[in-house]
Amino acid sequence: MTIIYTTAVKTERMTAVRDLIDVAAGNGAIEIGTAGMGTVLAVIPLDAISGTISGSILTFSSFPKSDSSADATGTAAEARIIDGISTNIITGLTVGTSASDIVLDSLSITTGQVVTLDSATITHA
Repeated sequence: MTIIYTTAVKTERMTAVRDLIDVAAGNGAIEIGTAGMGTVLAVIPLDAISGTISGSILTFSSFPKSDSSADATGTAAEARIIDGISTNIITGLTVGTSASDIVLDSLSITTGQVVTLDSATITHA
């Protein structure tokens, strides 16, 4: 049987996730990587209060955001969200130019280029 959470429970759980991203020293960030996060291509900082919760959806704030100088060259395939002390909070996020958890302007990244993050949302399962 599939577990079903009420909207109120989903909202509380997503609020807890957001608070974990925001609580550690400094702001959290979204790391963009190759498949399996084998190489971190770019790191995009989040706001001190990283986003808003509506029902079961955490929507990150203040887009577009960017990394002014990509760390490596590769194809963006996955992302994770870390807190201010680099602890993984969410892993296995999809990356694309549309219809993904993390929406970038391009999946092809070259060392030193500006990487623009157009939007990011996480939906409770």
